[in-house]
Amino acid sequence: MPPKKSLIEHLGTITDPRVNRTKDHELIDILVIAICALLCRAESFNEMEDFGNAKLAWFKTFLSLRNGIPSHDTFNRVFSALNPEEFLEAFLNWTQGLRRAVPQEIVAMDGKALRRALTAEKNPKYIVSAWAEDNGLVLGQLKVEEKSNEITALPQLLRVLELSGCIVTLDAMGCQTNIAKEIKEADADFLLALKGNQASVHREVKEFLDDAIAESKTWRPGGASANGAARVVTKKMVEKDHGRLETREYFQSGELSWFADRSKWEGLQSVGAVRSTREINGKIGTEWRYYLCSLPLDIERFARAVRGHWGIENKLHWILDVHFGEDQSRARTGYAAENLATLRRFAINLLKSEKTKKRGIRGKQNNASWDHAYLLKLLSI
Repeated sequence: MPPKKSLIEHLGTITDPRVNRTKDHELIDILVIAICALLCRAESFNEMEDFGNAKLAWFKTFLSLRNGIPSHDTFNRVFSALNPEEFLEAFLNWTQGLRRAVPQEIVAMDGKALRRALTAEKNPKYIVSAWAEDNGLVLGQLKVEEKSNEITALPQLLRVLELSGCIVTLDAMGCQTNIAKEIKEADADFLLALKGNQASVHREVKEFLDDAIAESKTWRPGGASANGAARVVTKKMVEKDHGRLETREYFQSGELSWFADRSKWEGLQSVGAVRSTREINGKIGTEWRYYLCSLPLDIERFARAVRGHWGIENKLHWILDVHFGEDQSRARTGYAAENLATLRRFAINLLKSEKTKKRGIRGKQNNASWDHAYLLKLLSI
């Protein structure tokens, strides 16, 4: 097996989009300064320039910097012109080297708006990301084309990821027969949330499960009914945290003879539901969610997949907005928004992969900004 390449080695494979007369700065210098700036809590092109100038003496120890630190306009021009597909390929190749083999890993996929990076029609740009829950890594991301939606980007992203043996989870936008087919062809399983975009399927699944839950006396262990049949299996979990009490009840059934369109959903083996009851300051609210699933009857695995999907919101999207300012980024020229989104995901994977500092993302960013040795250690991952 060839030795694993470092991040800088992968960045060194990217083609410089500039003509020779405009190459006042080496591309690798620009990319390394940019990733270091993000690791140390900088967010904009202006802050990348300021960060570079503040760390000039240190950067000179391992970068050429024949014309000093690039200006913010140079950072903008380069990231606007950089081929996003080639940049993503470097990200995918590097990330695959970090990824541990985890049986039946949850890979959650979801879209996120770049709210300040508006299109010409004043609409926000969208990025669809894939989050590997057990590894704690972003596996890949793809910009949704203008005048399109997440449905068109999902198949493209599925095709470039290594998903064999994984459980891919998607919200209602990804609940499409062609998406289910793509996932099965990737030798993976799916958990697809149902909502209004599949109105008739949602209604059928809801009616069946509501009846089955009532008939099967699901409060008995395993969901067994009085005659011993187990139309629905169940699991109950209770979480209490900071004055919030949440009870989740999971239901799964492998009985599909009632579902006339089941053959349209390749690999479909079960349907499921979750009832979430939250009590906050004495107020109680209940929510039901319904799912199509290619997993056989296994309530523990079903519950794990449902819970795992929320990692993309809590462990990726929240971090991107709170610690990397993605929601406030105004980069919109050319490919800048898409390439900066990839760069942020490079940074998150570096910070998540470094295990010696027992700190959160913000703590590690602070350490990187204070300690050159730690910042260099992150770059060598």
